Amino acid sequence: MVLFSACKENKQLSDSNTPTKNPIDLVFPQLDTENSRWFLFSSACRPFGMVNLSPDTQIDGAWGSGYRYKTDTIKGFSHIHGWQLSGLSVMPINLKEERGNEIFKDFYSPFSHENEKVSPGFHKVHLERYGIHAELTSTKRVGLHNYTFPKESRPAVLFNLNTPLGPCENRNGELNQINDHTLTGQLEMAPTHRRPKPFKLFYHISLSTKIESIQKDTITGNYVVFTDDEQKNVLMKVGLSYTSIENAKNNMIAELDHWDFNRVVEESKNEWNNMLGRIKVEGGTEKQQKRFYTDLWHALQGRRVISDVNGAYPDSTGDTFRVAQLPLDAKGMPMFNHYNSDSFWGAQWTLNTLWGLAYPDITEEFVNSLMQYYKDGGLIPRGPSGGNYTYVMTGASTTPFIVSAVQKNIVKNNLDSIYEALRKNHMPGGIMEKAGYEHNTSLGGGLGYYLEKGYVPYPIPEGKFGGHQDGASLTLEYAYQDWTLAQFAKKLQREEDYKIFMNRSQNYKNVFDAESSWMRPKNVDGQWKSDFDPYLYENGFNESNGSQATWFVPHDILGLAQLMGGKEKAVEKLNGQFKASEKQGFTSGTSHEVEMHPEYSRIPINYGNQPSINTAFVFNHLGRPDLTQYWSREIIDKVFSGLDPSTGYNGDEDQGLMGALSVLLKMGLFQMNGGTDSDPVYDLGSPLFDKISITLHPDYFPGDKFVIETINNGIDHKQLEQVAFNGKILDTMAIEHSSIVKGGRLTFKFK
Repeated sequence: MVLFSACKENKQLSDSNTPTKNPIDLVFPQLDTENSRWFLFSSACRPFGMVNLSPDTQIDGAWGSGYRYKTDTIKGFSHIHGWQLSGLSVMPINLKEERGNEIFKDFYSPFSHENEKVSPGFHKVHLERYGIHAELTSTKRVGLHNYTFPKESRPAVLFNLNTPLGPCENRNGELNQINDHTLTGQLEMAPTHRRPKPFKLFYHISLSTKIESIQKDTITGNYVVFTDDEQKNVLMKVGLSYTSIENAKNNMIAELDHWDFNRVVEESKNEWNNMLGRIKVEGGTEKQQKRFYTDLWHALQGRRVISDVNGAYPDSTGDTFRVAQLPLDAKGMPMFNHYNSDSFWGAQWTLNTLWGLAYPDITEEFVNSLMQYYKDGGLIPRGPSGGNYTYVMTGASTTPFIVSAVQKNIVKNNLDSIYEALRKNHMPGGIMEKAGYEHNTSLGGGLGYYLEKGYVPYPIPEGKFGGHQDGASLTLEYAYQDWTLAQFAKKLQREEDYKIFMNRSQNYKNVFDAESSWMRPKNVDGQWKSDFDPYLYENGFNESNGSQATWFVPHDILGLAQLMGGKEKAVEKLNGQFKASEKQGFTSGTSHEVEMHPEYSRIPINYGNQPSINTAFVFNHLGRPDLTQYWSREIIDKVFSGLDPSTGYNGDEDQGLMGALSVLLKMGLFQMNGGTDSDPVYDLGSPLFDKISITLHPDYFPGDKFVIETINNGIDHKQLEQVAFNGKILDTMAIEHSSIVKGGRLTFKFK
């Protein structure tokens, strides 16, 4: 049976008819790798796998490190590329011509993309310095290496255990020989600004050939393992765990009890095809299909498993580290996986919708994992790392994600407990009052001011405590998240709470300046920021400017329009912003690292970062769906159509968020409030392909398939004439979740 969900064996849901090309054959892993960050590139990994094995061409720093396409030197193959996590870098070496101990610090090798092959679950490179062919693949928790050494060689593997590696330093690395074929060890990932506690990685390693000897360098602390000279093909299995060496061994026994490299590659392909195949696209160009499946591939990784096959997992939420245990089912298997994850900041417009429709099993897993953090540490995190809170970004960004899962009936049990956990985050003592990476205080988020004055002042009078303390943005974010929690309260008939959070959701009005018609920061005395420039980046707004952030009222677009003087004026204002942004390609440069450029950052709408990615669909709510159709297609063309290493996301991809957005735009689906209505509503846009078939998960939804088809679609036909669902013409550009999940056909007819 094919592994399908993030942790369990599940039913095969992909289309039974074999397409001309399998989805993984259309994935281009090197997309945007000239601008990559440590955790963004993947190759030899499974969906959400603990192991994300790939070559590193840059290793110093979280930004601009990992696999960077233009750097032609490999510095090792490391197994962990996670949010604030890195670890176990190895390098096969040929010591035939090498002398002395210099190899411990001088072991990098040039390589060429001409001799490289990359696909989901597989990576192959040729190390020119050593003449070694290196192939990589993996299961979820085990890396598998296949090294082919030249005839005249002295085969060995170097373990670079004490080194800067991506976001943190690896230190205190150990490697011990157990027998002729087995090694074990551990290393420590040093604390980072974002992950304040050290975190250990344990490994159990098996080699297919005899280990002749081990040499340790006293200066670097690195090891070289020499293997049998006669064996020029060496396979190496690396089982990982964050809890113990014994569990690393158990993970290997459970997931990889053989040495058939090609079998593992094929199983990885099957798993990826199964996952990607839940959505099948027909029509469009081959380039458009390649970009679609590459984006979908991005949306299904980055956030990674940290629990073992037996359900053991690392818990660092308390004063001391402990090995904890996930709940087990009747067969003694973990009921879900536990995860490391970057922030859900912006997920309301991306993962909420894509996962909630095509991957409800993944959504449920992540809700269960988030609740496990609550049970351990007392708070639902917004981006956990190393079994602990990082307080990445701002607000209570997991509230819309979990509420959406509840409203879509993906999560049905323990709703009162879930509600109480979410409610805690929205009150003093919860995560909402902590600004970005504010580990030791609870002042930077300004929640007390929000509750007392109805807005978060800028600047916070008490001073600087974390990142992202931009009060106008915080006010807007809290108001939206309060609205989503109010919908949950209403579902549970908690009328008093419903009124409280609905009242709080109107606080966005307190930072709207009617005179300028922009959202505008206020100081603690209620005075508008003087000399306000709505195009100045991070001037009271988190990772955005006032122009972009003004439209962050996804729960009350009509109320915002009324503040602006009515729908017509709101349309005129937003349409003007789009026209101005089009000149710059709708993004603030081509990567997140240049977003703050003094010219790029003045763009009125930025589809390279999350705060304003809802704006094309705002027109639907203002009675101008034609503008939603027009601008969403323009965004697809200019932001999400590239297919080369130099471009792709033009900003902050953030572990699948922008990949998911690209997929949704091309399917013509969007959820303005993150799918948190009692019956979540999908806004309709302008689908790119002739036909899109989504196989609905039978464990969650009653229907078989939801099909989106287009008539008369093309480059000169982007405006819609009508939309029909199961033959009935819709009178609005929206459709409810309850209708979609029963299955059916949504037909877009273009003019």
